[in-house]
Amino acid sequence: MFEKIVTFIKELYPNENPVPLHAPRFLGNEKKYLIDCIDTTYVSYVGQYVTRFEELIRQYTGAKYSVAVSTGTAALHTALLLEDVKPNTEVITQPLTFVATVNAIAYCGAQPVFVDVEKSTLGLDPQKLNDFLINHAVLKADGLCYNKATGRLITACVPMHTFGHPARIDQIIEVCSKYNIPVIEDAAESLGSFYKDKHTGTYGTMGILSFNGNKPVTTGGGGMVITNDESLATKAKHMTTTAKKPHPWEFVHDMVGYNYRMPNINAAVGCAQMERITETLENKRNTAMIYKNFFQEIGVTFVDEPENAKSNFWLNTVILKDRQERDNFLAYANEHGVQSRPVWTLMTKLPMYQNCQCDNIEVAQWLEDRLVNIPSSVRI
Repeated sequence: MFEKIVTFIKELYPNENPVPLHAPRFLGNEKKYLIDCIDTTYVSYVGQYVTRFEELIRQYTGAKYSVAVSTGTAALHTALLLEDVKPNTEVITQPLTFVATVNAIAYCGAQPVFVDVEKSTLGLDPQKLNDFLINHAVLKADGLCYNKATGRLITACVPMHTFGHPARIDQIIEVCSKYNIPVIEDAAESLGSFYKDKHTGTYGTMGILSFNGNKPVTTGGGGMVITNDESLATKAKHMTTTAKKPHPWEFVHDMVGYNYRMPNINAAVGCAQMERITETLENKRNTAMIYKNFFQEIGVTFVDEPENAKSNFWLNTVILKDRQERDNFLAYANEHGVQSRPVWTLMTKLPMYQNCQCDNIEVAQWLEDRLVNIPSSVRI
């Protein structure tokens, strides 16, 4: 079976050896816009492309406001700070995620708390979230939610839309609203994904996007905070531009700020990429359906988009029989020129987070043992 899968993938990407997991594609105006940046000398934060890129993201996602930053991690760190996530508070998230999700929580000095995911979405399970809060949380007279065991304030919940597949974000927000817990969506992987006809990242108080080199739309490195709250957007822009107050020449900074600005040269690439996002996502969806049909024929489970969702199919994913089969396939595929990867090691197993509170995370463990990402680049 492994040979058949590897052969099929190589036939899908006949001009690439080895076949990468997700390579960037530059098929539009990227070079033109980069040359313009150099010719005009606007290569840092000041320049037209940052503003244009933010506008293109607003138009596409439906978010009212957007703030471009240097990375998706910087975007999440910013969003957490804006929700007043402080040292000795707690943030609920999922154990099956990329480490950047949890690192951003740690940057704030807060403690992550892990609630299990569900098989159908790979994202935070709203029912288990509800159960966790019933068992472990209490609303006090100040209207805020506290962990009964630790006494710490629960300041936010950060679900992640895994591999571009939307979590059941409306139900997650409904649960959190009962406890006055703001929801920040980690939509780093899900630009182009919609849940109930609404773009991921636009349900919570804020959402964050990533434009890393392996994303469907890349700026090389970059991220975005998106929100429908004007006040949050204004604060995000101020905080991420070193908290400098406007003045023709004086340097006055009124709070601890961060140099998280996206350079114009990166945004220029993003603008060119956004001009082709429709073609990019159609190409990726077509590839996903080809994979889906192939794996159905050979009896392997392909991870399809969840109910009520339209996924960007960032990384196509299959579920193998067990961890041994997973490891055997990974070894075979990578040895034969097809880059394949397991899902991330669960956050609860990493040394810096292994002592954090978590309920039963049996689904996350089941998925860690079986999930494999296979090549998902735009086919050219």
